[in-house]
Amino acid sequence: MSKPWNPRFVQARPYRPRRRRSRLSWGEIRLTLLGGVAIGLVYFSYGGGELALPGTHGEVGVTSGGARVEDPWAASITDGDTFRYHGQKIRIADIDTPEVDGRCEYESTLAAKATDRMETLLHAGPFEMLPNSGRDEDVYGRKLRIVTRGGQSLGDQLVAEGLARTWSGRREPWC
Repeated sequence: MSKPWNPRFVQARPYRPRRRRSRLSWGEIRLTLLGGVAIGLVYFSYGGGELALPGTHGEVGVTSGGARVEDPWAASITDGDTFRYHGQKIRIADIDTPEVDGRCEYESTLAAKATDRMETLLHAGPFEMLPNSGRDEDVYGRKLRIVTRGGQSLGDQLVAEGLARTWSGRREPWC
C-alpha cells in the first residue's frame, strides 16, 4: 500500500535569485535629460566653445582680439599673472610673477602679495584685454593678453610696485 500524496514532502526547486536588469527610473531619465539641456544651454550661451563676452552676443570674444570687460567680478584670480574670465584662462603677457608654491619662502610670500594686488587691480573696475603682439596662447593653453585700464597696463603697475618683473621671454628664478 502506498502512502497518500502529501504536498509538504514535495522537494522544492533549488533557490536561484532572479537577475534584475538595471533600469533607470523615470525620475533618473528626466534628471539626466535636464542636466544635458542645462549643459547645452551654458555651452551655447558662450558661443558654442568660443568665449563671448556678456552683452556682446558673440560679436567680440576674448579669442578674437581685444575686449572690454565690464564685469570685473567675473574674473577669478589664479596667481599674480593668471586669472579666469568666464571659464577661459588668461595669462597676463607682459609680466612674470613669482609662483604661489615657490622654491623659497621669499618667492611664496611675494607671490601671495602679487596675487592679492592683482585681484584688487582687476576688481577695481572695467578693464581691457588686448591681444599679445606675438602668440595668442602659451604652452599651457592660456590666452596671452595685455590687461589695461585707461591705457595703463596693470602688469606695469605690478612691476612698478616690485611685485612682478617685465616678461623677458623665459622664467627666471626668484630665490
